[in-house]
Amino acid sequence: MVIKVFVATSSGSIAIRKKQQEVVGFLEANKIDFKEFDIAGDEDNRRWMRENVPGEKKPQNGIPLPPQIFNEEQYCGDFDSFFSAKEENIIYSFLGLAPPPGSKETEKAEESGQHEAQKEGNEDEGDLTGSPEKHEEEGETATEETEEITAEEAEGEAEEEEAEKEVEEPGEEEEEGGEEEEDS
Repeated sequence: MVIKVFVATSSGSIAIRKKQQEVVGFLEANKIDFKEFDIAGDEDNRRWMRENVPGEKKPQNGIPLPPQIFNEEQYCGDFDSFFSAKEENIIYSFLGLAPPPGSKETEKAEESGQHEAQKEGNEDEGDLTGSPEKHEEEGETATEETEEITAEEAEGEAEEEEAEKEVEEPGEEEEEGGEEEEDS
């Protein structure tokens, strides 16, 4: 899959040029395979971009401005949606690509997968990873695995509570300190 970025190489707008440079620079820096399509010098590119931007994503005047981003034929978004995805660290899902291993987006996906597995475990109280026969072959029962997961969850919750207390305490001290200064 190739990301298509529609740009206007001879745009008179500094704002549009900066937005185009930011998108292209980000894709290059992250080694994301993309191809630029100039809408200023090629009428076919301009027509294709305008026809393929969904109606609800077009501005009031009906003419979408560059940069516009597509994954092959699938519309991804304009600069504003690109910028939002970048800020939220979900750029790969925005582009319709699998995140590389070790990226923040991969970590988020793994965390949400763990949360889903925990929810399923709480609902089922059963085996999260497959048939009990598999675990019995490995010398482990589903009950033992559930106990291990529950212990890990308890440790994780205890660590989270400690972290929250640490975050709250300095804030409370600052407030108290601020009140003392006002009284003086």
